[in-house]
Amino acid sequence: MIRKAEQGDVKAIAAIYDAIHDLEEAGAMTTGWVRGVYPMEATARAAVAAGEMYVLEEGGRVVASARINREQMPAYAQVAWQTPARDDQVLVLHTLTVDPARSGRGHARRFLQFYEDMAAEMGCVALRINTNARNTAARKMYARHGYRESGTIPCEFNGIPGVALVCMEKRVERDG
Repeated sequence: MIRKAEQGDVKAIAAIYDAIHDLEEAGAMTTGWVRGVYPMEATARAAVAAGEMYVLEEGGRVVASARINREQMPAYAQVAWQTPARDDQVLVLHTLTVDPARSGRGHARRFLQFYEDMAAEMGCVALRINTNARNTAARKMYARHGYRESGTIPCEFNGIPGVALVCMEKRVERDG
């Protein structure tokens, strides 16, 4: 079940961030994130407080999370998007995470479907996502689900300097 996160979910979301940081630091995963900079518990707390954090539960346990809103990073203005859209026609997925102990079970796919359905219900025409160029696993996963890379922008990302931010998009599909 995917639902809007509550303050009581923050610790579970932060635990997923920590598990990902542990794997990054051990060299077993490459996201380009930095412990203590992004993402961290404060990241989850702010998203929950804004009413923009969603969690996927399995057996009563939070196993995945993402922030969904219309906020496009300043770097997005430099991208030659293939799907023209006004800001109010765009929905953005931020910081999609899956508990590494639960990966490979379709949780990311389910989250993407939830996000895409939400965008269609809101009347959006474009879905936008970004990831660090170093995060090749995420880039491949998004590509498998129909997201196209529209540009790579050098920037500081949420306090992390020297990031090559890969900006991806997908046109919202509507039934009928």
